[in-house]
Formats: sequence, structure tokens, C-alpha cells
Amino acid sequence: MKTTKEIQAIDSAHYLHPFTDHKSLAEKGARIITKSEGIYIWDSHGEKILDAMSGLWCVNIGYGRQKLVDAAAKQMQELPYYNSFFQTTNVPAVKLAERIVKLAGDNYSHVFFSSSGSESNDTNIRMVRHYWATLGQPERKVIISRKNAYHGSTMAGASLGGMSYMHEQGGLPIPDIVHIEQPYHYGLAPTQDKDAFGIEAAGWLEQKILEVGPEKIAAFIGEPVQGAGGVIIPPKTYWPEIQRICDKYNILLICDEVICGFGRLGYWFGSQLLGCKPDLMTFAKGVTSGYIPLGGVVIGKKVAKVLIEQGGDFNHGYTYSGHPVACAVALANIDILEHEGLVDNVRNETGPYLAQRFAELTHHPLVGNAESCGLVAGLALMKDKAKHIAFDELLGVGMMCRNHCFSNGLIMRAVGDRMIIAPPLVITKAQIDDMMHLINKCLDATLDELQALGLMHA
Repeated sequence: MKTTKEIQAIDSAHYLHPFTDHKSLAEKGARIITKSEGIYIWDSHGEKILDAMSGLWCVNIGYGRQKLVDAAAKQMQELPYYNSFFQTTNVPAVKLAERIVKLAGDNYSHVFFSSSGSESNDTNIRMVRHYWATLGQPERKVIISRKNAYHGSTMAGASLGGMSYMHEQGGLPIPDIVHIEQPYHYGLAPTQDKDAFGIEAAGWLEQKILEVGPEKIAAFIGEPVQGAGGVIIPPKTYWPEIQRICDKYNILLICDEVICGFGRLGYWFGSQLLGCKPDLMTFAKGVTSGYIPLGGVVIGKKVAKVLIEQGGDFNHGYTYSGHPVACAVALANIDILEHEGLVDNVRNETGPYLAQRFAELTHHPLVGNAESCGLVAGLALMKDKAKHIAFDELLGVGMMCRNHCFSNGLIMRAVGDRMIIAPPLVITKAQIDDMMHLINKCLDATLDELQALGLMHA
């Protein structure tokens, strides 16, 4: 058995991590996660850590679920793999497509499978452009997205996203993708009526449509709640107005449900909560609770009808589209979500309780606002919340807070100076209390450090 330092050395020598400064990581060594159970993980030093990020927004049913292991093993014995290209299919893929369509609702009829959210959003670009070309409108290529959105890390997915630091690497975005401002009420217009701001923010879509030309617009894409951008929860007026505008100009609406889907917001899909009926829904992460890679697109009847009846060959797909093992695990995962009532529990019990407890953080001197939706939440660290003065971003206060979280047995993510969580859906009220205790402890430690550095008054 190799020691922690030995594994860290091999990691540094051979493993290129995603979204990582490797020079910095090599100096301190990666944290090695060795086991997991429920909402907890353990590192190679035996430290127990409350995973308030569900891995990467995905371990919805928690760690250590033998039923998913058994489903994968059984399917591997029967049919470990076959492709869906040569007019073939497999039973788990067929069953899962039917199951997801039923969960999505009457507006949907088909599913296209991939292995990730990034691949699924690449699929969306191909699909909406093929849709319009089939209808004799090939000039409708432009897709409107939002600043600070995250839609994956491939060339197309990163282009759809609105992360400037990603666009700076690789000459992004690719052509025919444009962005509007995000609906971040606290960050952009904290003194404005929230519902009025929601209408105004949705109106930025109409402005962009008219600027580009409605005849050139293929689709608008957005996350129901922005995740990697810092858990930006839009006002309740926002999404119904987005729907109205898309309908007015006959533009396809894509909801990226990679984070919000499969129970995160207390509904099977976030759009079911927020008042819109997208033509396409991207999914991944929670569909298998992260136990095995799987993604896809839920396709509305309007789009599916054109693709199937008029579109001919859709020249797009992946080696692992409809992978039988991944689909078998997803079916077992959905069984658990249904049989244990986890989605309803988020909506009726743990989601409201988290909202109550998380809102209490606004009493902390560092916290400007704290809000949640289902089991996803975010707070803003502020230098002077009374005057709405933020910290200089070069100070890295969010990362300072994250380091205290790591040192105190808590995984809480920093997005700039916003701290965010998305705990497993199996978290109990008692465990929410434990998590909130740790969050307060880490906020206090961050405040103490800032005061010691002379960056805040005691």
C-alpha cells in the first residue's frame, strides 16, 4: 500500500486534473479521497468530511448504494456494451428513455443519450440547427445564452457558457453564440423590487433577439438555477417571461437541467418548478447519482416530430450513446428516488428546512445575502453588507473561506466570493443542522483571518 505522499507524487507526475493550477497543486499535493458513505467522504488520513456538494452536484442518493453496484454488475454480465448505431438498441436504454419521458411530462416524447452534460449541450446545438434547416430556415443558427452560465467544457459547451475566463483560453466562443446578462438580483440591482427585476432581466432576451434579428435565432439556453456561476436563483417572474418571449418569436427554449434535474429543486426537473416548458432539456449528473457517466437530452414533441418525420438522418451521436450499463444504473437510481420519496421530501421537508436554516446566515457579519432553492444554496461574502461593498476580488476571500471549510471537515465550494452548497438529497434535518454548524464555524474562522490581516474591522 503506497503512502499518501507517494500517491501525491504519482498524481503530480501523471494526472492532469480539470480546472486546476497544477504548479500550485504540486506544491501542496492533492487530497486523496479513499472511501464514502451516505453524505460523507474520507481522505487518506482518515479525516471524515461532510460532502455538501454531492461530489460535483451529482451524488443525489448519497454514497454507498449497493443497488446501483448490483445493477451495473448484472448488466455487465448480460450485455456490457453494444452501440446504438446500426439500427440496434438495448433494453436498459429503451426502458430508461420511456421512464425519463414519463417523468418529464406530456410535452416530451423522446430522449437522446450521451455520456455527459457537455456532450448533451453539443447535441443541442446540432439538433436545433438541424431542426431549423429541416424546416427550410437554415439561417436560424444563433443561440442566445447568458453571462456567467455554465453549459460544459467542450468547445461548444464552453461557448454556450458565459464564463469569460474559459473564453479567454481557446478562442471562444465559437461563431453564432451570443450572451445576455444573468438574472442576478442581489449582484446587479439589490434595491430594485425583485419581481420587477425579473421581468426586466427577461427583457434582455427580447432586446438581443431584436438586435440579432428574430429570423436568425435558433434557441435560447439557460439553467433553471445557475449552478457553477454561484447558485444564482432568478426571481419567480423571470422564467415565465422568458417563456413568453420565446413563444412570441417562435424560438426554441433549452433548459440545462444537468444540476437541477432529478430532484435537486424538489421536482424531477427544475423547469417544472419555475414555470416554463422547454423544447429541450439537458440532463446528466443526478440521472445516475454520479455512479457512472450518463447524459442526454429530453426532446419535446414539436422538435421530435420534425426530426423524425422530416429530418432524415441526424448525423450525430456517440460511441456510448445509450450505454446499457449506464442506463441500467440510471434505472436503479430512479427506483431509489421514487421508492424513498426523495424528490417529494426535498420539496416538502428538507428543502424548506434548509431555506430556514440557511437564511439565518444573513446575521453573520460576512454574509450579505443567503438564499436557497430546494437543496441548492448560495451566500455572498461582503466587506460591508450594509453599504453593499464587496471585497476586492484579488484578495480571494472565497478561497480563503473554502480553505477553512477543507480544514474543518466540510466541502463547500467557492465561486468568487460566493459560497455554495448542493448536499445529497438523502441529507436529514439533523445532518442539515450539523452542516450549518460547520458553515458557521468556517465563516467565523474566515472573519478572524480577515480581521487579523486588517481587511475588516473587529
